[in-house]
Amino acid sequence: MRRSLTLLLAGGLAAAPLAVPAPASATTSTAAVPNAATVARSKPFSSFKISVEHTGRTKRGGKITYYVRAKNLGPYYADYYWMGGEVPKGVVPKLRWGGPKGTKCTWEGRWFWCWGPLRLEKGKTDWLKFQLTLKKGTKGTATARVGVMSFDVDQGMQNIDEEELKRLGIKGYYWLKKVNTRIVSPPRRPGRSWSPPPPVKTYNPPASHEESNKKKDT
Repeated sequence: MRRSLTLLLAGGLAAAPLAVPAPASATTSTAAVPNAATVARSKPFSSFKISVEHTGRTKRGGKITYYVRAKNLGPYYADYYWMGGEVPKGVVPKLRWGGPKGTKCTWEGRWFWCWGPLRLEKGKTDWLKFQLTLKKGTKGTATARVGVMSFDVDQGMQNIDEEELKRLGIKGYYWLKKVNTRIVSPPRRPGRSWSPPPPVKTYNPPASHEESNKKKDT
């Protein structure tokens, strides 16, 4: 149920352009209904503060590592939220990830989302780390939008089936930070001024923490 709902909600977000919300505020969407118009802003059950560490420069065909932290600012605990976001274009359709015990992930299209088994109390922080590999032909700048997607699901609604969730159009919010990684190619005749990017250490979580893109269209 939780995994299939993740794909449903991610599909809803992908149907409309995303904007990066300002700190301590959220963009609202009726993400359970893919063609629904964006609804008016309102205060979510839980707000999040997002911090991101990521690879700033990498070589063509190289790796990019993201370390995302999300602090629940309240006013209530969060139990229907996902961490991850929109990965860059031009990446190999397989990545490695790490998170707290019990975390599960799914990846479809450019949307990679993970969720844990426990609720996040006000003032507590959750985290996610994942590493992508660029395709050798990818050039320029690799842009990702990472953070949190959260939904205001009342008690007693957790076991509603997908069709009912679509009909209800559950109110959702997301906090995404845009982060860029410069893809560096060596010049034909490297001079003294040429400085290659530092090597990115390979991330080696447990073998079970490897996710493949279901659509393989990145």
